[in-house]
Amino acid sequence: MSSDNLVPERFGPLQDVKIISSGTLIAQPWAAELASEMGAEVIQIERPGAGDSGWRTLGIRLPTADGSPPVATNWIQERRNMFCISLDLTKPQGRDLFLQLAARADIWMESSKPGTYRKFGLEDDTVFKVNPKLVITHVSGYGQTGDPHYIQRASYDIVGQAFGGMMFQTGFPDPNPPTRAAPWTADYITALFTLWSSLAGLTYARSTGKGQSIDLAQCEAIHRTLGGTMIEYFEQKVIRERSGNRAQGFQPLDTFAAKDGWVVIGAVADVYKRLCRVIGLDGDDPKWQSARVNLDSIEGIEFDAILRGWVNERTIDEVVRAMNQEQVPCSRIMSSDLMASDSHYRARQMHVEWRDEQLGRDVKGMGVVPKFSQTPGKIWRGSVKVGHDNELVYGKLLGLSAAAIENLRIARVI
Repeated sequence: MSSDNLVPERFGPLQDVKIISSGTLIAQPWAAELASEMGAEVIQIERPGAGDSGWRTLGIRLPTADGSPPVATNWIQERRNMFCISLDLTKPQGRDLFLQLAARADIWMESSKPGTYRKFGLEDDTVFKVNPKLVITHVSGYGQTGDPHYIQRASYDIVGQAFGGMMFQTGFPDPNPPTRAAPWTADYITALFTLWSSLAGLTYARSTGKGQSIDLAQCEAIHRTLGGTMIEYFEQKVIRERSGNRAQGFQPLDTFAAKDGWVVIGAVADVYKRLCRVIGLDGDDPKWQSARVNLDSIEGIEFDAILRGWVNERTIDEVVRAMNQEQVPCSRIMSSDLMASDSHYRARQMHVEWRDEQLGRDVKGMGVVPKFSQTPGKIWRGSVKVGHDNELVYGKLLGLSAAAIENLRIARVI
């Protein structure tokens, strides 16, 4: 690790990785934050003044310690461990400062419509001149190339779900409307694609000395998760429809109403026989074997009615216990209060406390995932205000004097 690394203590598998993050809202910045939880040094660039006004303020907000505007719970959860600076990339001085930061980075992640950074004089070729080993990951709704009518369109999570094909399959059949997957599934899936592809690019750069740019379209990240959907269409002209929580082509895999709430049950392949045993049926009987795959047949409808009746006569705890004793996958549908008190979440220390700089106190939320045996991740700092780390980054890393930093602030470059 170079001596100018800002992270106060080495930890995690990414402790020698330096990332610049200049996107807003969810997908791309969350990818960078996940890396920071694994030890990477992440510098998050925001606009001077307002910062990432959307994700800092959208949704439920909590009061800050110094009386500044309340901060969103999403920001508190998803901007830990990050060094937040302000920088106006539209100004020549801002461009020059960015290039200095890029010269020492391993990865630059950004999210914008194609051509945005070209307007700032920060097209890929220019950035590669100061750092040929850099991995540049461009995240956008529709990609950097393609039909020009699409690539300039704006996109949000729900748009990615719609255009990527997920939303057509999510929800209950007509006349019910298609349903988005909550809370922000398209953005979080895109974030995971962003992080793994950036690290794949970094692996190549470190072995060859050659950086490259990555073009990640949100709609394609979503589309890639649709399993055999497109093979079914190209081979047999089958269009997957919405089926609610029920699986297509076999049963059971669905939600079921118990006496006091809802559970999910799934039984694939040989597990189906174990489920039949639980509810008092002979799983080897050709009738029930037929019911497993012929959902809308008389046998299939009868099986579903028997299972639903069996579940409805019992409490959630009784159903979950009986099914799991026979190794049939089954769970209560968990809410926030249930997860907070659940013994397994507690045993795995999934909910942890850390100090948030803006709240001025400890806050409890979700911990680091996954758990590494040798190089575990950790939370060493909570979220901070816009420009909180300007002096640290511009002073320590770039060597600017206090007077120079103040002049940049007066000129609203930072």
